[in-house]
Amino acid sequence: MNIQAMMKQAQKLQKEMMEEKKKIDETVFTGTSSFVEVKVLGNKQLVELKIGEKNLSEEDIEMLQDMIVLAVNDAMKKIDNETENKMGKYTQGLPGLF
Repeated sequence: MNIQAMMKQAQKLQKEMMEEKKKIDETVFTGTSSFVEVKVLGNKQLVELKIGEKNLSEEDIEMLQDMIVLAVNDAMKKIDNETENKMGKYTQGLPGLF
């Protein structure tokens, strides 16, 4: 394989990677924990937070904070898994790219 063919293949691969990353960035991932639900874009931007209970007592505030953290982390983990699934084929042997 000559250098021009290799460069062309690398450019094609880069374009495919960027297209996959764009798809992930535009996908909404939902994370849940008890009565808390969050929606996070693939670029890890929190776009929506829903709390299932209408009335919370003062004692529930600390628990609610913990539930929000768990739900956000659940969504982030889903994003990382999707990124690895989609981008892993491009980054094999290149640690730390995504």
